[in-house]
Amino acid sequence: MTAIYEINTWPWLAELGQESLADVPGEVWDELIGFDAVWLMGVWERSPAGLAIAAGNAGLQKDFHAALPDLSPADIVGSPYCVRNYVVDQNLGGPGALREARAQLKSRGLKLILDYVPNHVAPDHPAITEHPDWFINGTPRDLADDPGRWFAAGDRVIARGKDPYFPPWPDVAQLNAFHPGLRAATRDALRRIAEQCDGVRVDMAMLVFNDIFAGTWGDRAGERPAEEFWPSILAQLPDDFLLIAEAYWDTEFALQQQGFDLCYDKRLYDRLAHEDAAAVRGHLTAGLDYQNKLLRFIENHDEPRAATALPGPRGRAAAVAIATLPGSTLWHDGQFEGRRVKLPVFLGRFPDEPVDEGLRDFYDRLVVFKDAGQWQLLDTSDVLAWTWQGAGSRHLIVINFSDEQVWTRVRLPWSSTGKQWRLTDLLDGRVFDRDGADLDNGGLVVGLPAWGVHVLSVKS
Repeated sequence: MTAIYEINTWPWLAELGQESLADVPGEVWDELIGFDAVWLMGVWERSPAGLAIAAGNAGLQKDFHAALPDLSPADIVGSPYCVRNYVVDQNLGGPGALREARAQLKSRGLKLILDYVPNHVAPDHPAITEHPDWFINGTPRDLADDPGRWFAAGDRVIARGKDPYFPPWPDVAQLNAFHPGLRAATRDALRRIAEQCDGVRVDMAMLVFNDIFAGTWGDRAGERPAEEFWPSILAQLPDDFLLIAEAYWDTEFALQQQGFDLCYDKRLYDRLAHEDAAAVRGHLTAGLDYQNKLLRFIENHDEPRAATALPGPRGRAAAVAIATLPGSTLWHDGQFEGRRVKLPVFLGRFPDEPVDEGLRDFYDRLVVFKDAGQWQLLDTSDVLAWTWQGAGSRHLIVINFSDEQVWTRVRLPWSSTGKQWRLTDLLDGRVFDRDGADLDNGGLVVGLPAWGVHVLSVKS
């Protein structure tokens, strides 16, 4: 189980009143002790051309004002996914500041995660002029017919970046995943990034799959390669370099097979946010070899804030689930405090929001849960329940993932006869003493209110 904490770096620094990653006070880094890794999202050099496009886009401006009613031009800093160069932005202190931040994290036992974007770059990226064949190229007629999908770059017409299901992103240029030169450049870029951090989160990693890319760009992409994009590239990276794939459309297993250590579990997020216990339970019947390589979350910079998407007790029940399941967890800066405003990634300042002290106290107690050993999903119909059993510990997690009170029995997976059992809830400190014979005779009786949870340490 790896616990990763995501920080939106630019507004985070602004909120700290710091201009450089080198100036972050030690006590701020100390607050992250207990996680395994910190993802500093958005450290790479941002694009002036992309910034100008964002500043002039009416739809984006509407989103910006909704998030920051007192928006000023200085608040618009450009998208961290409109990368002009994989060098740390000078507005964050430059490469030296990142080295200092990494040293601070390492001294506290924390790994550093950064971003990589394989699908697109900024429209003023040096490769546009130096290697235009690395991009999806069009014709002057394409540009005239659909300027929203194409832009002029010198004597070339280049496609704007997109995925198969949505309109193009206005501020990025589409790389050609089939071009051998681009594949070699990707390998080299990741090698350079691996010298600066301990892992990468790869943005929309499935977009460069051969079938997805061919379906998006057709003949414009050229001849389809015999090999997939990722396997040979990832094989060149250090064995201990953590590879995280942002994954959608049920591509998680394929990405795992192609070399990624962890893949987003977006399907679980959707089920926790919109479906019922049966859907969640069905999801958790997958093999552990698959589940152990999933990254669970209920919030990140692409999703609505959990305080709005999963409000109240349902959100806490969902948080308990992801914190106690096999695999790894992703937590988002501001999630524990109950932030409600989803900040567009183009902005460099957070709005002022009150802290939900009760929610922060809940997370303080929850995120310390770490267990090793064997995880087992229990056969229950009314609740979600599973256990962890290690060499010296046993835990039972029970979640009433419904809006009605429930009474049920949970049959434990270990023999209880002849023992007295003490069950201590790690979230609220309640203690339950039970006779082993009673537990063997029908199971543990559990009563929970709507969305109620138990995270029980079990000792005999």
